[in-house]
Amino acid sequence: MRPEMLPRPPAISVAEYRQRRDALMAQLPDNAAVVLPGAGLVTRSRDSEFAFRQNSDFYYLTGIREPDALLVLLPGRAEGESVVFCQDRDPTMEAWTGRRLGAAGVMAEHGIEQAFENADRDEQLLTLLAGRELLYLPLDNPEAVSVAEDALSDAQAGLRRGRPPLKGWLDISPLIHAMRLIKSDAEIALLRHAALISAHAHRRAMQVARPGLYEFQLQAELEHEFVWQGASGPAYSTIVGSGANACVLHYIENSAPLSENGLVLIDAGAEFELYAGDITRTFPVSGRFSDAQRALYQVVLNAQQRAVSAVQPGATLADIHQGVVNDLTAGLIELGLLEGEVQARIDDESYRRFYLHSTSHWLGLDVHDVGTYRLDEQTPRPLVAGMVLTVEPGLYIPSDDDIPDAYQGIGIRIEDNVVVTHEGHEVLTADVPKQIVEIEALMAKK
Repeated sequence: MRPEMLPRPPAISVAEYRQRRDALMAQLPDNAAVVLPGAGLVTRSRDSEFAFRQNSDFYYLTGIREPDALLVLLPGRAEGESVVFCQDRDPTMEAWTGRRLGAAGVMAEHGIEQAFENADRDEQLLTLLAGRELLYLPLDNPEAVSVAEDALSDAQAGLRRGRPPLKGWLDISPLIHAMRLIKSDAEIALLRHAALISAHAHRRAMQVARPGLYEFQLQAELEHEFVWQGASGPAYSTIVGSGANACVLHYIENSAPLSENGLVLIDAGAEFELYAGDITRTFPVSGRFSDAQRALYQVVLNAQQRAVSAVQPGATLADIHQGVVNDLTAGLIELGLLEGEVQARIDDESYRRFYLHSTSHWLGLDVHDVGTYRLDEQTPRPLVAGMVLTVEPGLYIPSDDDIPDAYQGIGIRIEDNVVVTHEGHEVLTADVPKQIVEIEALMAKK
């Protein structure tokens, strides 16, 4: 039976993209310019390319998905502050690869004030930048740096004609990334939908899982659901780790048979309109937790639930993580996997044998989204409404001789996507179960 298609949220409006560009330019000094390239096609082999995915910063400011585009922002320019260079209209190429927007389409469909096709770029770009004294660009982008170097040469040649000098260039990325850290209502709606698609896929995997299947078959079930529901596919490489494979944090081989009496850890999320879902659930292949699995799972679940409840304005990711470390360490001592006092095992970092990673990361256009975690070296960034993050504690028990047999090779992680609201938080991924009784009940409906 085919799954029901979920209602799609509205797209982000042209007006919102324009507001973002205006907000960015308002932070710049007079007579500055922004040069921001989009992504290009990447060859996979010979004459085939990898699936195209737009540069997130470029998309955040334009909504344009075509490759080989370039955004130029010119604060205060009377003819239009936003200029885009785009692919040329080419009937022959469009017969092979589909319609191109062209300059007219970019202006009509994306609210850009002025556009040129790339055939005119060499002629027009330096003219647009002439007289601008400071350029802002992503310094890690060779194309942008090349444009800046050309502009510098042109400016030096123009000094004799009285043109103002180009004083240099700075990194635009921190300004854009600070903006991207706080999501709008429209962005949160897209993230909510990406989370919902991801949740449906995880439920489907739980109901399909059984001894005799392979990890890649669960991956196929997940990714089928993603695309069926209108996502472009996975937001990152899908992790399906059965048995001890779950102890490999970024295990993506997904080639082993499901361990009959073991757990399977799935870390997978859909990308919808370039926004990412990111869910991890761990469940028994057989449909029933063993006593040892149940005990260890409950330790992780208790820590995860307490961490989610701590998400609110003013809290910090550092404090949330420290609470998780305390809860997991206490649970490990209670189960006999560590000995001594909780604070002593935290201080000597004994817990890190079983818990190697941080509890949270930002979520948005990138699955590990942009934005700093600290205001400075000593000050963690406080949460504010509109931030979106993951909460994902885990325990990974090695198959070492000093570990009781019942716990060896068990890996457990539980991850939800959480929006900070003015009142507290909203869990976007609540549609996929994580309570033991709920997981077992869902899996019983195979």
